[in-house]
Amino acid sequence: MPIIKVENLVKKFGNIIAVNDISFDVEEGTIFGFLGPNGAGKTTTINILCTLLSPTSGRAFINGHDCVRESSSVRKSIGIVFQDITLDKDLTAEENLLFHAYLYNVAKAERRKRVEDVLKFVDLHSRKDDLVKKFSGGMKRRLEVARGLIHRPKVLFLDEPTLGLDPQSRTNLWEFITHLPKRHNVTIFMTTHYMEEAEVCNNIAIIDDGKIISRGSPDELKKTVGGDVIYLKTKDNNRAKDEIKKILNLEAAIKDSELFLSAVKGEACIPELIRALGESVLSVRLQRPTLNDVFLKLTGKAIREEEASDMDTVKEEIRAYRRRN
Repeated sequence: MPIIKVENLVKKFGNIIAVNDISFDVEEGTIFGFLGPNGAGKTTTINILCTLLSPTSGRAFINGHDCVRESSSVRKSIGIVFQDITLDKDLTAEENLLFHAYLYNVAKAERRKRVEDVLKFVDLHSRKDDLVKKFSGGMKRRLEVARGLIHRPKVLFLDEPTLGLDPQSRTNLWEFITHLPKRHNVTIFMTTHYMEEAEVCNNIAIIDDGKIISRGSPDELKKTVGGDVIYLKTKDNNRAKDEIKKILNLEAAIKDSELFLSAVKGEACIPELIRALGESVLSVRLQRPTLNDVFLKLTGKAIREEEASDMDTVKEEIRAYRRRN
């Protein structure tokens, strides 16, 4: 059995369908990416898997345990790193981990050894006696990953783990995360706004409007773009879009101030585009397909633009539902 199994999951808040009949599996020991714009249903699904919400219908299992009927067993099987920092800033790094170990009933004789092990793994052992409020954002994130591992979960949920970090801290954190499945025998279930981070995933599910619209490995998903991606700026993008369709029979779309389209051989297509559009072309660039291009093609949105928290959307939906009922 897969370590995570979701069957026909539905979650409604009154008339709002946050999750709309989704099904997927996650294999043990893999990194699974769950991607989508805010309000797509990511956080609602994660909350159901983490037993924080009950589904309207459908079933979800983690490590063979039903997320509704066996919620205690599910909670013992998972670790969570939330978007927002949830460490106690007035405790030391070691004290935060010892407290978490105590909450998860880690045997007293085991606690300190586990704390030592995870602090070394995230390269914070030399700072174990420092108060967390003195830590940088990247150090706090690494400590949260360590905390999520202290009870040796089967699945670790990472909800936007690098949000707000500088590029170097993001890179350092992912160096730790990519080694987790082998070194700690844990499956990673992650969401991220940074498409390049999703490249580390073994498999990805893209969700929009509560439905899974595509699944596969990063390479499989990028093949759906249909070739290279060409970006154009013209004096009149709407007119250029019509001309590209009329003359070259290619579908272009407009995003911000650019046109974009896919072509099997981008280098050969660019001269044709320039001939067709003439002096109206202001700039042109070519790139190989990325996961952001896949996301843009499937949803019409660039995921990096989504700045508001999906959790905030869900919270507001729940509040509105409670007011009505």
